Amino acid sequence: MREAIKSNVHMIEADVLGKKDGEPIMAHPPETSSDNTLKEWLTEIQTTNKGVKLDFKSLEAVNPSMKILGDTKLKQPVWINADILPGPNGSNCVIDAKGFLSTVTSFFPDVTLSLGWTTGWTALKCSKGYSSAMVQEMAAICSDLTQPITFPVRAAFVCQSISELQWLLQQSNRYTLTIWTGKHDNYSVQDLLVIRESFDKSRVFYDISGSQDLEFRKAIGL
Repeated sequence: MREAIKSNVHMIEADVLGKKDGEPIMAHPPETSSDNTLKEWLTEIQTTNKGVKLDFKSLEAVNPSMKILGDTKLKQPVWINADILPGPNGSNCVIDAKGFLSTVTSFFPDVTLSLGWTTGWTALKCSKGYSSAMVQEMAAICSDLTQPITFPVRAAFVCQSISELQWLLQQSNRYTLTIWTGKHDNYSVQDLLVIRESFDKSRVFYDISGSQDLEFRKAIGL
């Protein structure tokens, strides 16, 4: 995390799980144990100017985490993330949308929500990307919400899904996309340029790896 704090990134993401004793910890599945608690992690982040994205991997961690987050009183932006629907090549192991949203909004009615789909990637398996049914189901879940929502979408699947994701953004001016990449995904800087030209630039965030980030910035003149 210290490396991320020193970098020029705007936000730092961390995965949150619940321990058997109920205390939220920072661990990325398949790892399920850690000596770094959410409370300790937030205390360190609190002294920086970095935004925070908490990615919840279990529903039981959400309620105690919201209490800790409230007590910490961060001044920087906070996004609360969960994969609530199956997406391209994704599993059905999703966070229950109703339980997640009701808990988060009961503590923070105005917080930015980051609501995504589970996905899977293999270079040998063709994917059609995010289907109309997938984005319509997400839109239905979000229709009664009033806070800003960003939809994290996997870069390797976005070029196949331009029209579907354009439709999703058209449903509310509170919606944005966050383009993210998997470590072994097959995508190019040209794909990122296509994505950039296909959407309102003010409504797209990027969460991409260091080397690709440098190439992308160079390609767009930054």
